Amino acid sequence: MLSIKKYAAIDIGSNAVRLLIATITEPHEQPPIFKKTSLVRVPIRLGEDVFLKGKVSESNKKRMRDTMQAFSLLMKSHKVIQYKACATSAMRDAENGQELAQDIKAETGIDIEIIDGDHEAAMIATTDLRNLIQNDKNYLYVDVGGGSTELSFFTEGEKLASKSFKIGTVRLLNDRVEESLWNEMKLWIQNVTKGYTKISLIGSGGNINNIFKSSGKKIGKPLSYFYLSSYYQLLTSLTYEERIVKLNQNEDRADVIIPATKIYLSTMKWSRARKVYVPKIGLADGIIKYMYNEEQQQTIF
Repeated sequence: MLSIKKYAAIDIGSNAVRLLIATITEPHEQPPIFKKTSLVRVPIRLGEDVFLKGKVSESNKKRMRDTMQAFSLLMKSHKVIQYKACATSAMRDAENGQELAQDIKAETGIDIEIIDGDHEAAMIATTDLRNLIQNDKNYLYVDVGGGSTELSFFTEGEKLASKSFKIGTVRLLNDRVEESLWNEMKLWIQNVTKGYTKISLIGSGGNINNIFKSSGKKIGKPLSYFYLSSYYQLLTSLTYEERIVKLNQNEDRADVIIPATKIYLSTMKWSRARKVYVPKIGLADGIIKYMYNEEQQQTIF
């Protein structure tokens, strides 16, 4: 008998907050089918508060409560049977992060889990990332967020190493990244990829998705280092207003896209990768798969 159910994932990032609702169809004796039913993104930019002042401001606390209330109602309307809400770098670093999570639970019923960088990277790795990875090639997976960058190196189809760095787009915009941290990330990448050839990047995050969409490339085809470098030159030659008007970018994308592109270019250079694949995956997708896998394990045991 065909089973159809809806799960939801809430990703509370440093730049934006997202609600992904996915429909999971389980045909009899066949692999499950995951379909994105709805995606809502609200650009609250918690990181701007936290990385400059150490805590979430009163105005953004209210926006967060309102957004979570709206998400709760949307999940109810969609008849979501299970959800998971994860907060990353900004809430992790905020003095009042736990307090805000408790307030939201009391007011909206939404339970927020503040996860560390390693847990974030592990959740993202449960996505369809595996379908991209070929055994005879090597890949550096780079997920760029507002507060941090998650890196994982895959060789022979297996994850060799992963690390989270506090280098994110909102931190960079607010000049909150020391040069020593760039050097630390550079050395980590060089050491992990040393002795390996045929290295490609796999990039995830809203900014690289935006660049890929504007490239006009077919899904599955990579972007070259040359293309990314040329696009970076274009971005930096335009003003913030011009990026909104000429490149049709959202106001909360037009500023962070420059530091994001710098991170991708730097990681490509340090890993000697000449191309970057851009699957449409992220933390929200990982949360959905993580919940599903957990449920399957509980069913077995």
